[in-house]
Amino acid sequence: MCITAAVGRNCANDRTDVKTVQILLNMNIKKLGPIRELDEDGIFGNRTDSAIEAFERTVVGLAEPEYKVEPGGETLEKLREGVPSFCRPVLQGIYIDASQGLIERYWNPLSTKMFAYSINTPLRMAHFLAQVGHESGELRYSEEIAGGDAYEGRLDLGNTQPGDGPRFKGRGLIQLTGRSNYAAYSKARGVDYTTVEGAKLLAADPVTAVDVACWFWARHNLNAFADQDDIVTITRRINGGLNGLDSRKAKLARAKFFIP
Repeated sequence: MCITAAVGRNCANDRTDVKTVQILLNMNIKKLGPIRELDEDGIFGNRTDSAIEAFERTVVGLAEPEYKVEPGGETLEKLREGVPSFCRPVLQGIYIDASQGLIERYWNPLSTKMFAYSINTPLRMAHFLAQVGHESGELRYSEEIAGGDAYEGRLDLGNTQPGDGPRFKGRGLIQLTGRSNYAAYSKARGVDYTTVEGAKLLAADPVTAVDVACWFWARHNLNAFADQDDIVTITRRINGGLNGLDSRKAKLARAKFFIP
């Protein structure tokens, strides 16, 4: 579900829930007559209230509007029917905590690379974006915050030389880790990402940060597990365990809502 509690008159109006409803109302705004788009600021005010009323009257068909959007309610389901095909507003709806700047930074690389790697069905897209959302903190981090010392001497990651842990710490939107993985990506792209400057590109360049995530996804055949709706196997192949599984599940549920 995309909201945790009701949004509207005399409701809890959690900021994230209100922002979600504002995004959904804007996706349906042309159905509401002479109403301009709402500010997607998470603040419930008169304009959001009026838009909910107009939607319930004109689209839901309620002679007596309820003036609220509830989880699992008819108004929310009708709002969902107006969600367009994958676009910037859909990405913002999925990554509700991402700034508009981050959405703009990553929208074109994501929309291009996902389809180039056949991440192109609702289930594949939802699973991929859920995992990217968790791994990157909804696009905020393209480089692991920790220094990478924990990976020092990890032969399973190919870290055979002193300093390999920090040098090849997680980078990209699905954080590529270890000398072996960096070398494999370098071979696939014909670019040496094992140098200091090359490694930095995995985090600094948005196209590369997205491409390496898609490459990792394809290399581990994760589309096949997305087709089976198997979040556990996908998480194990990305994380090596099940760290953050609840977060990944929550992001998957949200992605499924916005990519029906």
